[in-house]
Amino acid sequence: MAAPAPPAPDTGNAPLVFGYGFGVDGTATALTWADVINGRLTEFSRYWLHLNRRSPDVRDWLAGRSGLDALATEALLQEDTRPRAVRHGAGFLVNFRGMNLNEGEALEDMLALRMWASDTALITLRAKPIRGARDVETQIRDGKAPHSTGGLIAALADALTDRMEPEVSRFDEQADQFEEDLLDPAIKLPRSTLSEFRRRVLQVRRYILPQREALAQLVREGAQSGLFTDHDLLYLRESADRVTRLAEELDTIRDRSSVLQEQVIEERAEVMNQRLFVLSILSAVFLPISFVTGLFGVNVGGMPGVESSTAFALLVLGLLGTTLLLVIILRWRRWI
Repeated sequence: MAAPAPPAPDTGNAPLVFGYGFGVDGTATALTWADVINGRLTEFSRYWLHLNRRSPDVRDWLAGRSGLDALATEALLQEDTRPRAVRHGAGFLVNFRGMNLNEGEALEDMLALRMWASDTALITLRAKPIRGARDVETQIRDGKAPHSTGGLIAALADALTDRMEPEVSRFDEQADQFEEDLLDPAIKLPRSTLSEFRRRVLQVRRYILPQREALAQLVREGAQSGLFTDHDLLYLRESADRVTRLAEELDTIRDRSSVLQEQVIEERAEVMNQRLFVLSILSAVFLPISFVTGLFGVNVGGMPGVESSTAFALLVLGLLGTTLLLVIILRWRRWI
């Protein structure tokens, strides 16, 4: 057996990210792209190729030399996908999604992992690095390779779910922090913070829900295909249960974020109402004063008190008395 080579960085446009051929006894041999195009895959009882979907060489190989029909090739290379599992001929077309853990990119922009699986082959394609696939490769390099193609699919589903769980937990922690911030009057959340948080949660949920259905479909049809052992199906069921729990957690986080957003809106409306109430009280108090001063400011003959030296003082006292009377009435009505 050839010893697995050190893992290459999962970057660039190389057609083969990594690949392994498996002997009858389960021993793994690292493959190169030259091995793939030179037909060395036939030397192994089964193999796993993890390919770069953006590479033109991969597209040419899938279309001309992989042995896949046009429908399977098109399904593996299409741009927009959603999680699903479909039986196709002697194998399965499977699409999963994994968290985007690449530096500088949005976590919620979940990455597609497309698969063709048969008894002898597992071909997976990705456009950007997916850590879940590297996690399974690490198992192979450590001598813990699954003993069937179905086992590899189950390991990939498990690894992708492992990467999802801590990120969903962080969403839950963020929701807790938002609740604490709302209870602290010294902290003012920006208007768009909760909206952006809710958008991110909904975007992850958008892929989690169909992934749950894809895993359930794979369990149902995989039991009849012979591709999966009972042990593989057990792992797939466990992954489906975990994804279901994650979907339920995301539903709860979504509902919490909606309630928090409504609370922020209500608090802002209450502050606005208080300010309008103060303005209304001031208007009620000063309206009579404004009316009287406006009336006495009319520059026409016949104004009372023009010739009296005490008229201004009496006017001021009258306005003060009117203001005091209005304040008493407002307090009596419990408006202030």
